[in-house]
Amino acid sequence: MAAGRLDRRDGGYGDQPVTVPAPPPVIDLDGVGFTYPDGHRALDDFTLAVGTAESVAVLGPNGSGKTTFALHLNGIHELQEGRAAISGLPIAHEHLPEIRRRVGMVFQDTDDQLFMPTVREDVAFGPHNLGLRDGELDARVEEALEMVGASGLIDRAPHHLSGGERRRVALATVLSMQPDVLVLDEPTSGLDPAGRRELAGVLAELPITKLLITHDLPFALELCDRAVIVSGGRVVADGSCVDVLADEPLLHAHRLELPLGFDPRAGWAARHTP
Repeated sequence: MAAGRLDRRDGGYGDQPVTVPAPPPVIDLDGVGFTYPDGHRALDDFTLAVGTAESVAVLGPNGSGKTTFALHLNGIHELQEGRAAISGLPIAHEHLPEIRRRVGMVFQDTDDQLFMPTVREDVAFGPHNLGLRDGELDARVEEALEMVGASGLIDRAPHHLSGGERRRVALATVLSMQPDVLVLDEPTSGLDPAGRRELAGVLAELPITKLLITHDLPFALELCDRAVIVSGGRVVADGSCVDVLADEPLLHAHRLELPLGFDPRAGWAARHTP
């Protein structure tokens, strides 16, 4: 039996200490390797575990393997080497429909997700394919849009929305599937300061496991308690977000830079001041 916390339960012989197995990580990758057809080795012994409701920033230079890793989480890339699971369910061909419900991905380009005539139809697309209909489908759509503060956009055409509005609607299309994991690829790309602030407020309130793949280091600090750096196809650093961002030699070694004058420890203290 896997090690876990000790709990006391009534047994046949009085109170006995019983070992309760720890729940599996929501994201669990061990020794994952991936090579593209042209021979490029994108992931090499990639290992990462993320628990329930953790918010983790995934940092690293371009070409480091971040996106290749993310595309393994919902089976877009087939596992070649190692082990990968979501909430204990192996990421394998026979489980892909459930894996893709559990892992919601918000892509950098919202055009990859918004393609229907109205916001309502875009957000309903996934749940409709799950078999939801009529009032149940309407309720799911309304709930997802309310979660991202976009209820008033329900009958708008996506191509008439601002960048920030489109980002929130794209997020709603994923949340309507009620995922266990939310993966966001460069979520602040193209957003103005107000849109960035609004998105941060929405994400901070979501009580699910979140991975933020980003070069926006202050945004990572604002939303994530933990950060990992991916370089050369593997995780090379894993720690508290503030400690990772305060390590200038580590950042420079992996082509990461904070804005001029930004102090991550001051930013962290401000975030945690009542």
